[in-house]
Formats: sequence, C-alpha cells, structure tokens
Amino acid sequence: MSIIIIAEIGINHNGSIKIAKQLIDVAKEAGADAVKFQKRTIDLVYTKEMLASPRESPWGNTQRAQKEGLEFGADQYWEIDRHCREKGIEWFASAWDLKSQEFLRQFNLRYNKIASAMLVCESLLRVVAEEKKHTFISTGMSKVADIDRVVTIFKEAECPFELMHCVSTYPMVDEDANLNRIMALRQRYGCNVGYSGHEVGLAVSYAAAALGITSLERHITMNRAMYGSDQAASVEPNGFRMLVGAVRKIEKAMGDGTLEMNPKEVSHSMKLRAHLGWESSTIR
Repeated sequence: MSIIIIAEIGINHNGSIKIAKQLIDVAKEAGADAVKFQKRTIDLVYTKEMLASPRESPWGNTQRAQKEGLEFGADQYWEIDRHCREKGIEWFASAWDLKSQEFLRQFNLRYNKIASAMLVCESLLRVVAEEKKHTFISTGMSKVADIDRVVTIFKEAECPFELMHCVSTYPMVDEDANLNRIMALRQRYGCNVGYSGHEVGLAVSYAAAALGITSLERHITMNRAMYGSDQAASVEPNGFRMLVGAVRKIEKAMGDGTLEMNPKEVSHSMKLRAHLGWESSTIR
C-alpha cells in the first residue's frame, strides 16, 4: 500500500483564496494525494477575553481580527472544493469544534482528521467516528491513556482510522522526533500508523517513510518567511517536490524483504564467480 502523502495547508493561506489555490496546485504537481485545511468556529474555540486581547496582524490589532482574518467561510471552501475537483486531488480539514465538523459534512469529503489538540475532546471524537470515514488521528501532546480512549471510541464505532505519530512543537527539533514511537504505536494498537511532521528539513520524514508509515503529513507554504505561526515548520514548493519524489523512491527501495538472490544478480554471479569453476555452482 502506497503512503498517503498529505500537504497540510492549514492556515498558511493567510486568508487568501489565491494563495490557497497556489498551494493546492503545488501539492498536486508534486504528487501529493490530498491537501488539508483547518476549520474553527472562532467564538467556540476561543474565549471572549482572549479574542479581545491585543495582537498585531495584517488584519488589525486584536486576536479576534487575526483569527477571523485567517478563517475561511462557506464561499471560500466551495471554491476550494471546486478547485480540488478540477485538479484531481482530495481535500479535507481538521475541525476544532462540533459546529465546524457539521460544516464540513456538506462537502462529502473522503477523509476526516483529528488534530492533536482535539484528541482529548470526546464529544468531537464520537461525532467524527459516527461518520465512519477514514480518519487520521494525530497523537501529539497526548498521554497513553488519551490514545487508548480514542482508539477504543473509533473501534467501537467501527470507523476506519490510523494514528499519526506527531510531536506538537513548531518547529520540532530533530532530537525530539522519537521515530521509534511509530513502531510502538503500531505494536500497542494493532493499527496503521502515519507521521505528521513539524520539523525543519526533510531527513526525519525520509526516515519515517522507511519505518513503514501509511501516511505522511507535512505543512506546506509558498515562502517560510510569510506571516504565520506555522510557516517556520513548513516546506516550500521545491522542498515538497523533493519530499514526495524521495518518499516514492523509498517505498520502491524497501522491497519485500526476501533473502533469496535477486534474479537480476544471476548473470553477474556467473560472471564474477566464473574463476571458482565447479565450486561456484555449489555456493549458496
């Protein structure tokens, strides 16, 4: 099974449908399988006090202005839906509240996503699991008991899912990657495990691809110097092309693990062992 490569656009579009489309195009041209966004109902996710607090941004000087500036509504998402269908790439989003999950249902999307921050929100977990769509579940900043609970909820609902190893720091330093956790999650829960990375660079993602992950999610951006909290942990277009190309090569290179001689080696064996004469035919 090929690794599902997800280009996380998130909020890196900075409230611009033009930039969102550019990022969708980058993902498609690079060979990604899907793009992902984030959906929030601002007044449900944040407190009034927090939204009224000061924050300088291109949209104003309060947290509310910044949050609302980054949030797409129905018109923009229908445009995203149309653009993705034209390009032939899947899209989906992680909902940060129940109203946002309900909002996403109108698009008949193939996938759902549980963001690491929402893994402890049981009401959202149950609503998503009831939809029985294949769900990617990020496990950043979560305790084992939290992961136990979400796995139980999705198994009881008979909703297909896979966990995604994730370290929720932005950007993540390489020494915190703990990629061996991928195997530990697979062993404990008996399910497919992907990787959602927030590191700078590509090496850690390459290593994850060699560990048998079933999905790989990385944030993408047009330029890491753009405004936004996720930009520094994102991959620019050229880097994302390199990532997808290398992951596909790694998939092919992993092989099936057979111990037998590769048939392509036979002629070389005969040539390079010719000086051994009769003995070469007995060597195994």
